[in-house]
Amino acid sequence: MQFRKKALSKLQSPEELDLPVRFARPQGRLALAVTVVVMAVAGLWAVNGSVSAKLDAPGLLARPGGSYTLQSPISGQVTEVFAEEGELLRPDAPLLKVRTAQGDRAVRAVAGGRLTALVAGTGSVVRTGADVATVERVDDPDDPLVAVLYVPGDSGAAITEGARVDLEVQSAPQEEFGVLRGRVGQVGRAPQTERRIAAFLGDARLAAEFARQGSPVAVLVELERSSATESGYLWSSEDGPPHALESRTPVTGAIHLPAQRPVEWLLP
Repeated sequence: MQFRKKALSKLQSPEELDLPVRFARPQGRLALAVTVVVMAVAGLWAVNGSVSAKLDAPGLLARPGGSYTLQSPISGQVTEVFAEEGELLRPDAPLLKVRTAQGDRAVRAVAGGRLTALVAGTGSVVRTGADVATVERVDDPDDPLVAVLYVPGDSGAAITEGARVDLEVQSAPQEEFGVLRGRVGQVGRAPQTERRIAAFLGDARLAAEFARQGSPVAVLVELERSSATESGYLWSSEDGPPHALESRTPVTGAIHLPAQRPVEWLLP
């Protein structure tokens, strides 16, 4: 009987117009306000904000002129070595004396530079065309170093000259000394073959490693100088490593790419 009375009451006033309507509880209004604010901020960021990105690439420290591999033009036994690694060689300077069937002959530097690697030693036998040394093309050992990075061929177009680069140097642990600072000085116009990389680096093994995933684009990074550090270059730490940097030291570079607007980044 009680249920019947309630049902008749609802039929008499089905819309319950005489009862107050509660649109939302205070907690609900607060959640709605927060949602509106978050959406507004997200909308402004999507229009006016930017998304930063980095491109990691392997490479090494080098001189701007690169290096070359010196090959022996003759066959015979090395009887004397005229230079040591690290020494500056003038153009056409004798490097090795080789005893041949026709007498003693000299293997000479093709171009001047710093001797960075000497393969042949006294008593070793060399053949025509054999690699005997690596010479870095440099006139002054105090000339500034650069970093040469090798990025995938389809990534070169995204890199701009002057872009900031953070370099992790193998001989200076990042956890202790931070990263080496630099700026993109030049971006290669076309991908490089393994043979061309080897001709610049004077090292076929390194060339094969950098070209392992296809023909990369070379990016030359100019290192930022600093008179306050032992190395003479600017680091993210205050002092950097307590020693000079050597060419041919492996590095990994993080190239800062131009910022993109989120709308352009999200939409196809």
